[in-house]
Amino acid sequence: MEKLDIRNKADIDTQLPLISIIGRPNVGKSTLFNRLIGKRRAITDPTPGVTRDPIPERWLLANNPVTLVDSGGVKLDKEGLDHAVSDKSLSLLEISDAIIFLMDCMNVTREDQLLIDTLRPYSDKVVLAVNKVDDVKRDDLVWNFFSYGYQRVVGISAAHGLGIEELEDTLLGMLDLEPVEDIPDEPDSIKLAILGKPNTGKSTLMNLLTGRDISIVSPIAGTTRDVMRGTFIYKGTEYTVLDTAGIRRKSKVDEDVEYYSVNRAIKTIEDADVVLLMVDITEGLSEQDKKIANLIVRRGKGVILVLNKTDLLKGLPNEIEAIKDRVRFLFPILSFAPLQPISALNGSDIGKLLDTVWNVWKQLQKRVDTSSLNTALASWTKDNEPPRGAAGHFKVLYGTQVSAAPVRFLFFVNRIHSFPDTYVSYLKNMIRRDFGFANVPVEISLRERRRNPSLNEKGPSKTEREIRKVMSKPSQKKVTGGTARKPGGKARMGKERERAEKIVRNQKQRRANGKG
Repeated sequence: MEKLDIRNKADIDTQLPLISIIGRPNVGKSTLFNRLIGKRRAITDPTPGVTRDPIPERWLLANNPVTLVDSGGVKLDKEGLDHAVSDKSLSLLEISDAIIFLMDCMNVTREDQLLIDTLRPYSDKVVLAVNKVDDVKRDDLVWNFFSYGYQRVVGISAAHGLGIEELEDTLLGMLDLEPVEDIPDEPDSIKLAILGKPNTGKSTLMNLLTGRDISIVSPIAGTTRDVMRGTFIYKGTEYTVLDTAGIRRKSKVDEDVEYYSVNRAIKTIEDADVVLLMVDITEGLSEQDKKIANLIVRRGKGVILVLNKTDLLKGLPNEIEAIKDRVRFLFPILSFAPLQPISALNGSDIGKLLDTVWNVWKQLQKRVDTSSLNTALASWTKDNEPPRGAAGHFKVLYGTQVSAAPVRFLFFVNRIHSFPDTYVSYLKNMIRRDFGFANVPVEISLRERRRNPSLNEKGPSKTEREIRKVMSKPSQKKVTGGTARKPGGKARMGKERERAEKIVRNQKQRRANGKG
């Protein structure tokens, strides 16, 4: 494995107080987590065991930054991934500064009894939150939970927000914190999303970058459900990396939980600066990969095609170059995107990948001043003029950059109708070549220049006025608007105009001869 200049901060920042939510499956941990942080970060569903990986989030407790972690449910009867989920949840106990032990006021199970005993050594940092106290009739049930010997017991309803203030006050006291008036600034960080089909190595890469087993790694498709978050520092820059559920075809998504997972994964594109689209190098691209790529490009995000599992290649001469050529051929929509082969399992070429991420992010931040753009535009249109349409030549008059990250340009043209897409593509290529946007999506919008109404205030020209004057003389057979609407009326009007134009031309000629 190559030596990387990565300093682990991970999702669980030990510089901040750590609060973990612990409990059995389906007791309301994710609902409480979402309630406290004020957004739907964790998936909530009646199905037990929805949350598998610990989900961390920076939370402002009375404007004090802390790390809040939603954990997977601890089960007594374990099968499949239950061992890994329970082990990860219980591993939080030692490192937590405060523990919210969540129980259901209506039902105490064997898993609850197990946790009561397991948490006993940590009782000095435990608050027992009795959930689902949804009405006053259940208030008295809370008193029963004092019998378990925990000093702090609070009745709450995570779904309805009842008792949350008391819980927060209890946590402030446990952590020896005071309410703060000013909201602290969010730390600057490059946000990196890892997307792709199931089992392409997303969680393996996530754990490698953060230096922790944040995501459960398993050959079982669909292991990761929530969006996992971790933080690390590489060459002095902080990165927040998001590991998402594998995105499968709709026909393969049977569970409601996985449906929400996929939607949540797609939404992370909005939150990311750069997306790592993971592809299993031994399997190649799929239609699903192309659909994900479309979503990324439409949102103007940076994207890198990560060809993972190079450790499984046969070692043939030029094998990787041949794979790259095939990807370029099958993936024209990402012709601008960098391709980076890696092995997340062995840690091969991870430094090259992160250097590429930095370069793509820097390109997304670029801005081109309007004068430089229009100087270049004059050169581009001189070298390659816009084509001619039915109504004459198309013209690109001037342009400006309207935003960075996403990179968007606006060009004003003489006619927007049927403006050729090929010329828009030409402008994109020139912008990438001349202004350093080689590896990011570039969006171009067209707007038709509206002429200033004041240009027409002087009315018709002198010649037009003379023609109208001739047509209006009583000696001429006047064609009225009503006549124009009758059969043949437009033709008669046309002949009258031709006759008037001829008279005006003759008058001009006589005046010219007289002057001569």
